Amino acid sequence: MRRNVLTYIILLLATVTAFPASGVNLTQEADSAYMHDDFAEATRLYLQIAETEGTSSELYYNIGNCYYRQKQLGKAILYYERALRLDPSNEEARANLEFVNSKITDEPGDRGMFISNTVNGFACKVPANTWAAIAIGAFVLFLGAIALYVFMSDVRLRKTGFFGAIILLAICVLANIFASISTRYSTSGNIAVVVEPSTLLSTSPRAPKDRSEEAVLLHEGTTVEILDSLSTKVDSTTVRWYDVKVDNSTRAWIRGSDIERI
Repeated sequence: MRRNVLTYIILLLATVTAFPASGVNLTQEADSAYMHDDFAEATRLYLQIAETEGTSSELYYNIGNCYYRQKQLGKAILYYERALRLDPSNEEARANLEFVNSKITDEPGDRGMFISNTVNGFACKVPANTWAAIAIGAFVLFLGAIALYVFMSDVRLRKTGFFGAIILLAICVLANIFASISTRYSTSGNIAVVVEPSTLLSTSPRAPKDRSEEAVLLHEGTTVEILDSLSTKVDSTTVRWYDVKVDNSTRAWIRGSDIERI
């Protein structure tokens, strides 16, 4: 009986220690494949790691690099964007994203207002948790400044407390706004990337029948904003179409298989 229990414990410990080793080996295999220029195999292994062990900004960054080396710019942009969703402070992913965006065919058009785009761009470069920590710190200091103004008799200290409280309150409010923007950016599912080499958008949720139904030709790597969706049937096959906004002046329908949500 004691021998059976001992055998069970040994098998259990062997099983527990095997899982981390397997994960490490899989990562080593993927890294090795990338170093040996076998980018297709490295992609397969990194995607397997994401499926079995979970995602991370660094992992998505590696997958983006693999797709770029395979000249799949749309997929590369998709995974760099996903890396930044998980960690906006990943400067390597941001630098590579800017580089690959300079290589795509379509020039990005204006989307939204300049001021809002500038504010959103600034807020989304910092994780929401960091903005929240700044807001909390500013609020604590705000309370200290109020106490300085209320309890101190020295005029200079009271002035410091008064004006300091105003500044700290403004910082607290702005940090909360930026935290909200950053959270919305990292969790939104309405931005997608064209992953096909090219796709012809239509004025209606179906393949264009003639030139009058052709809206615009997009190439891989272009980002679009999803506004609505609709499923249609063609020869008993269900096809998903998305109503997308390309820029401030272009809105059309795109086949769902031609894009992937970030």
